[in-house]
Amino acid sequence: MENSHMWFLENIDVTGFFCPKKMMVNPEKHVEKVFKKGEYIYLPDDHSDKIYFILYGRVKIGSYGDADREIIKAVLSKGEVFGELALISDGKRGDFAIAMEETEVCIVNKRDIKNLFKDRSNLQTFFLQLFGTRIIEMENRLESLVFKDSRTRIVDFLLEMASKKGERVGYETVVRKFLTHQEIANLTATSRQTVTTVLNDLRNKGLIKFDRRRLLIRDKEKLSLEMNP
Repeated sequence: MENSHMWFLENIDVTGFFCPKKMMVNPEKHVEKVFKKGEYIYLPDDHSDKIYFILYGRVKIGSYGDADREIIKAVLSKGEVFGELALISDGKRGDFAIAMEETEVCIVNKRDIKNLFKDRSNLQTFFLQLFGTRIIEMENRLESLVFKDSRTRIVDFLLEMASKKGERVGYETVVRKFLTHQEIANLTATSRQTVTTVLNDLRNKGLIKFDRRRLLIRDKEKLSLEMNP
């Protein structure tokens, strides 16, 4: 979690909350489930009554727009929580969650989470900060759509990935499990062709290297200069 935006997890043992079986506490309230690549964890209009914690794998959160166009809201990985809007809504899901690879999650009913709030103030803090962080991220994405051009949004996204998911290797930064060009397009509100053009240009300039397994950023400062003012 060193490079994750989920910095507030550092002092909270959420594994104990979401995976009590592993902590030998209230195992009857704990469900673990493995989802295959491409399998939906939940769909729009599913009842919103559960919260999920990722043990391993990756999960894509999104919704469908006009003509069933996929709109990706987030790509989450090990140690992250999703489905948290169940805590403030008794209705149905407005988005979907799908496994991007084989993924194991811990599933907790929101009723059990709310019961823990009475005795665990740090759990309340966790969810307050989780809501706050995701609101800020959404505001930043909306601001990016209004004020930044396509190339800048793509470069900004690469730098954001490096900050959240990257590993430093000398002066370079490696992001493993790189996304497809279409997924990047869906996250940045651009086209797959534009993403391909920008990535190839950055590679030709020697700023990045990439394949389906990883992204290598040679110098984040130099890459940031590629964003249009």
